[in-house]
Amino acid sequence: MFFNRFKDFPDAKINPSLLWEYDVSRIDYTVMRDIIVQRVIERGWPNDWYAMLNLYGIKGVKAAIKNIPYLNDKDMNFVSHQFNIPLSAMKCYEKKQTIRLNDTGSTETF
Repeated sequence: MFFNRFKDFPDAKINPSLLWEYDVSRIDYTVMRDIIVQRVIERGWPNDWYAMLNLYGIKGVKAAIKNIPYLNDKDMNFVSHQFNIPLSAMKCYEKKQTIRLNDTGSTETF
């Protein structure tokens, strides 16, 4: 894993700017886990990744990744590879496979 040294950074903090629309002094980091993990994946720097992994552990981050409703293809493939999660186990991948726009703009469901 790219961030396998996360335990070497126990004082790492998640940058509050990743959660711009929330009052960070009132955030319940347990309840907001999936949102926080998504923001770190999409916009986080290494320090944010270390903080996230120290906060939730690898199992917690993997569970959150599986529940995230949307990730772009690059981020989805990165976390799939780094955390050894099959794409088919990720909600964001399943959504992309289920709904697809055809050439006429109508929605096809498979």
